[in-house]
Order: sequence, then C-alpha cells, then structure tokens
Amino acid sequence: MNTPASHWRKSSSVFHERADEYDSWFEDSLLFDIEAATIRALAVPASSPALEIGVGPGRFARELGSDFGIDPAMAPLHLAASRDIKVCQAIGESLPFPSNCFTRVSILFTLCFVQNPAQVLGECHRILKKDGHLILGFVPATSLWGKALLKKKETGHPFYEHAHFFSVKKCEDLIRNVGFSIINSSSSLYQKPGEVSTMETPCFKRDKKAGFIALDVQKI
Repeated sequence: MNTPASHWRKSSSVFHERADEYDSWFEDSLLFDIEAATIRALAVPASSPALEIGVGPGRFARELGSDFGIDPAMAPLHLAASRDIKVCQAIGESLPFPSNCFTRVSILFTLCFVQNPAQVLGECHRILKKDGHLILGFVPATSLWGKALLKKKETGHPFYEHAHFFSVKKCEDLIRNVGFSIINSSSSLYQKPGEVSTMETPCFKRDKKAGFIALDVQKI
C-alpha cells in the first residue's frame, strides 16, 4: 500500500542523499533572488510562530522569517537547523502540531512532491489561527518552466522523478476546497529556463505563463 509516509520516503530520499548538492543550487542564485522577491511582494504581515512545510535546507525559511520547519528528509533538516530554524522530521499530511497554533505557514515548491495535496492543505488550515496566512509558491504546469521540469521528470531526473505539477486552476480549486480564500497573488520568471540573467519585478496577478507564482491565502 502506498501510504503518505511511504510516498514521502521515496520522494524525499534523493533530498536526503544529495542535500549538499541541492543546497548549493541556492548559493549566489539569481533564480532564488527572483523567487524570494516574488514572495515578499505579497507583503504578508511578519508574524510568529511561522512554519514552512518542506523546509529543505532552510534557505527560504531564513529569508522569509519562518521560525519552524518540517521535512521528511533528515539531512536537509540539519542544514536548516544550522540556519537557526527549529526543525522536526514530519510529513505534510500529518503535522505534529495542535490546531490553531501558527499565524503563518509556507509551502514553497513542495506541493508537487506530496501524495495527497488536499490533505496537506487541510492540515495547514487546521494548524493556522483564524485569519492566519498560507503562502503557497509553485511552478505552473502550463508555463515553460513547468514543461521543462516535466521533461526532467520524464527522463528520470532524480529530484523530479516523483513530482506532479499543477495548473493554476488546480491549485486554486485545492485551496478553496479546504476553506481558504486567495487574497493576493504575484508572478515572475518570464525569462526562459537556463536563460535567467537579470532581476525581475513581480507582477500582481496569477499568470499561467509565469515560471513562478506565489499566493497569499487566508484562513476564513
């Protein structure tokens, strides 16, 4: 039986085994700078406690001020801890936290790796306080970046072998079906994959042609 835990073990094993390689992608990376700027453009109020699901090596958590992070891969958690993130090995479908305890939750480039995205989003809704914010960042399947990552998946790329990419509409439906309301959006990465050479200014819309979309979603 392919349970959420067994799925996470399969999809996260490469991030455990090649944690340093993955972490190095972010070093002096213009791509990271563009993505972080796109998330900051949402102007989500700074608040604590804040959790990142799929925290990985903690680059985004440190940049965006998240206190806590969970991930099923252990090696990246050690890297996140070295960046002063309080970490816990866990899966998004079963978060080890009480209800109504966080003011902000982030899921950045992680929803495509989970077995049950609706369950993960439902868990986010459970642990968020009333009027709490979920920041969701993803690569739209319809964009050039989404198509490029799909090709990597199809050719057996170790990091994307178990990924499943979503359209903008699919993400919108998932979010609304668990009781969230989208209150702000920003899009970026209009340069082609492999050709990112200049900083971009995010635009405030959900653009299926963009390589990266960030959503500010509120618990209602």
